[in-house]
Amino acid sequence: MTSRAQRIERALDQGLVLAHLEVIDESSGHNVPKGAQSHFKVVLVSEAFAGVGRVARHQQINALLADEFAGGMHALAIHPYTPDEWRARHGNAPMSPPCAGGGH
Repeated sequence: MTSRAQRIERALDQGLVLAHLEVIDESSGHNVPKGAQSHFKVVLVSEAFAGVGRVARHQQINALLADEFAGGMHALAIHPYTPDEWRARHGNAPMSPPCAGGGH
């Protein structure tokens, strides 16, 4: 059985060409049952966001994760960047690529 974080990662990795992806389960900081997997934050870096406005970026990500919302995910904080925006914000810190199957 895969966790919601793993499913989010897989959906985003399949839907976008990503230079960096972080999926963070923030559920423990909310008033939800232990193990709820209901509140997440994603940080994404993709050239696909070049020339795309903030609202359109969020809409694209929400569409990729529609099944997770339908399955009980309550909240998603979205932080999408182009590689240039990422470098301007964080310098030349190396970006980790999305997981390619993690623990397999």
